[in-house]
Amino acid sequence: MDEAARVHRAAFDRALPWLVGLHTADEDRWFYRERVFKTCQVWGVSECSALKGIIAFREDWIDQLYVLPEAHGRGIGGALLEVARAAFGSLQLWTFQRNDKARRFYQARGFLLIRETDGAENEEQEPAALYRWTRG
Repeated sequence: MDEAARVHRAAFDRALPWLVGLHTADEDRWFYRERVFKTCQVWGVSECSALKGIIAFREDWIDQLYVLPEAHGRGIGGALLEVARAAFGSLQLWTFQRNDKARRFYQARGFLLIRETDGAENEEQEPAALYRWTRG
């Protein structure tokens, strides 16, 4: 659980530097221990015994998908996404509007933009985008 939280924080901070410091490492570990692992299936990809990426999903939703920045471009995110797509026929997820790399990643894999928000309803107060994928 601690390693999943570490991957999350490293990837989040690199992709969204304007939100660095939003949570402490202790808060991240609590979140994974008390929320993510209790409500989601969590899968990871390791290389040389080190966790490089994680996905947390449940019926209809991808809650978390993070890959360490130094492991980008190796197919880890796509492989993790396939685990969730094999489990469910449709999935939704939120990403931030300013996270262009994530948006391109999901769009290239068949996720369609459903709506955008101004961020007033999320903890980060960051404009967000809702995507949906449906098999076939």
